[in-house]
Amino acid sequence: MDKHFLLVFPLFCFTAAVTPLRCVTCHLRTQTDRCRRGFGVCVAQIHETCLSLKIFQDNILQLSYMVCQRFCRDLTFDLNNRTYVHKCCNSNYCNFIV
Repeated sequence: MDKHFLLVFPLFCFTAAVTPLRCVTCHLRTQTDRCRRGFGVCVAQIHETCLSLKIFQDNILQLSYMVCQRFCRDLTFDLNNRTYVHKCCNSNYCNFIV
């Protein structure tokens, strides 16, 4: 075999093994389970994961937001009689089901 091929082959194997994280995007998803704005897919960059933000009022889902997010962290807090739930995940399209 050609020496150059043997030097480059491992690089191709590494590139094929590293696939980018894909997340669902929706900038306004209503309680009827329908995306009204920004539906699509984002490809996470370095330090990004998939984020799902859900806003509840009286334990009823009012709306949600999904996107690729840098330095994401799980968080739940209450503000103005609403509960905000941030969930982060690291597998393809995981923020659609979180």
